[in-house]
Amino acid sequence: MESFSLLMQGLSTALDPMILLYALIGVTLGTAVGVLPGIGPALTVALLLPVTYGLDPAGSLIMFAGIYYGGMYGGS
Repeated sequence: MESFSLLMQGLSTALDPMILLYALIGVTLGTAVGVLPGIGPALTVALLLPVTYGLDPAGSLIMFAGIYYGGMYGGS
């Protein structure tokens, strides 16, 4: 039963409005950089790494996921 409570805690953290805003910003930046020719998702994450320095760990990981998927979408 403890694993279910930990799962719900993670879900509540992921659905926090500020975390969702970080995801939206990450997808937008990842798409903007991902449309450049020759830049893939991994390089997009590497280029936008300094953007996440001031964020908390959960926000930065969510933003990295958004940047990665935005870069994949922009490169397609």
